[in-house]
Amino acid sequence: MTHPYARELGDFLRARRSRLRPRDVGLEPGGRRKVSGLRREELALLAGLSTDYYQRMEQGREVRPSDDVLDALADALGLDDEERRHLFALAHAARRPMPARVDHGPERVPDSTRRLLRVMDTPAVVLGRHLDVLDWNPMAEALLGHPDDYPPDRLNMLLLLFDDLLTDERRCPDWERQALNYIGMLRAAVAVDPTHPRATAIVGELSIRSAEFRRLWARHDVRESVSGTKTFRVPEVGDILLDWDTYPLPGNPGPVMLVFTAEPGTADADRLRLLGSLHATRSALATNGRGDRLDQSARPYRTV
Repeated sequence: MTHPYARELGDFLRARRSRLRPRDVGLEPGGRRKVSGLRREELALLAGLSTDYYQRMEQGREVRPSDDVLDALADALGLDDEERRHLFALAHAARRPMPARVDHGPERVPDSTRRLLRVMDTPAVVLGRHLDVLDWNPMAEALLGHPDDYPPDRLNMLLLLFDDLLTDERRCPDWERQALNYIGMLRAAVAVDPTHPRATAIVGELSIRSAEFRRLWARHDVRESVSGTKTFRVPEVGDILLDWDTYPLPGNPGPVMLVFTAEPGTADADRLRLLGSLHATRSALATNGRGDRLDQSARPYRTV
């Protein structure tokens, strides 16, 4: 049976090799080529390895590359610092026997983190290692919608991003960049535990129903944390331009806090405050004596 970490290592090397062109590394293309990127033998030559040894690495066979070999491969592939760390993490994990049992219990948000969320006056959510939405504050609900409207196993940023029902999100010019960011974060989690059933379920489902996901997943990009800017179209107050950043929480990998902020003193900050005020008013009026929510016009949960 192929070691799952060795298989991930092989997939990563193959994806990085395919993105290089001969001229990128000072080689002549020379005649017709069956592959768009570098051939295995070309990369092996650049890294100072035998073609057979490198081929076995890509195939996920029992190979234990030294750190010197990994350094040579990272240089030959032109990896950035984040990709280099990912390469070493996969290779080091592939050297070790798979543990007999791995803890796949539910992720929990510490009480202190929940308290922090509640006192923040800007939208924030906590995402698990596989991008499941674990907790959120009232400002996030005002901006993004009502998470409680979704079954817990569907409340996942990647599943929502590729939800065929939320077609308006696909028109966003930054949609693919957002998708790559989330896919890269999931890749980082898979590198730590390739056999985790939640990761397997998410990747399996999206691979079956989305050609876009298959194409982006095959790039094997990795992200440790992400940030960006997005305009949210909110009918109640108008468009709001927000910066968003992810902040790692304890764990390996642990959850991350996704926080949205507006530039102080801008119209966007004013609109965000107004949205929060409107949401607080609706929340106070939205329950009757039975505790049922009266607001039936909740927006679909938005992704960033």
